[in-house]
Amino acid sequence: MQTLILLITLLFSAPVTGVFSNTSGYAVGDVATDFSLPNVDGTNVSLADFPTAKGFIVVFTCNTCPYSVAYEDRIIALDKQFKSKGYPVIAINPNDPAAKAGEEMEAMQERAREKGFTFPYLQDVGQTIYPQYGATRTPHVYILEKQGTQLKVAYIGAIDDSSRDADAVEQTYVEDAVEALLEGNKPSTTQTKAIGCSIKTL
Repeated sequence: MQTLILLITLLFSAPVTGVFSNTSGYAVGDVATDFSLPNVDGTNVSLADFPTAKGFIVVFTCNTCPYSVAYEDRIIALDKQFKSKGYPVIAINPNDPAAKAGEEMEAMQERAREKGFTFPYLQDVGQTIYPQYGATRTPHVYILEKQGTQLKVAYIGAIDDSSRDADAVEQTYVEDAVEALLEGNKPSTTQTKAIGCSIKTL
């Protein structure tokens, strides 16, 4: 009887596993596809708009999550540090404004002005991009490295090891990963756990 139950379990678990693996998003080494999303300046922005970039620091973030707010200055600092070296920040708000007040485009525009964002702050209209990447939190970072005509995922996870207190940071995951890529090396750490708020959807 136990053998029969085991066989039935294996039979029905196999296709389910396959279904979920297709919706888990990118893994390190995967090729990322481009997107075109509305920016706070009224234009649409895609990665193809940066032909001289060596890669990108794609950050899924938002207006209302305290973790995202705590990281805003650090995200601005990353853009100022690496944009001129070929790795600009591209911020994407994945939250559905119908599910969370304060995530509307008007609120995004106000926040970008208040903080002086130096990077695009895009709205994931229809929430189609964050599932493609596999983002689950805000903030959640994906570093993309340009290899020929492709963009390959080089790092996934947290910005650093101190989600609340910038003064307590000991490991700067994103900074270290980009520095390694600029030197022609693979990052020593390619994946960490993103700490933040869940992405809001209806």
